[in-house]
Amino acid sequence: MIQIDYRSEQPIYEQIIEQIKLYVIKGQLSGGDAIPSVRKMAQSLGVTPSTVAKAYQELERQKVIETIRAKGTFIAQNIDVSMGEEQMERIRQRMKSEILELKRNGYSAEDVVNLAKEIYESI
Repeated sequence: MIQIDYRSEQPIYEQIIEQIKLYVIKGQLSGGDAIPSVRKMAQSLGVTPSTVAKAYQELERQKVIETIRAKGTFIAQNIDVSMGEEQMERIRQRMKSEILELKRNGYSAEDVVNLAKEIYESI
């Protein structure tokens, strides 16, 4: 289900968060669907349980998932995939860095917009 890019500069817990949100947006996960426990997810990804726990805590804070004692962890019924200002600023900085690289390599503003649109539509 979740694919981790161990070479990415993006922290693993953020990759987990991003992918779970993406599955929700695409409708592959919906309210009430169970997701693996912290231990099972960590084992399947080959990461420490604390990494998965950090991702799950953030997803709970964002009201994307909910943990029900003695039952498990589930996609929230009232899913909220919005982001806060801090997260938006981190994304803005990453995009700025990538766009700067594209500009340095001769890409026009139109090329960058078309690339962003292509990526957006492929999700």
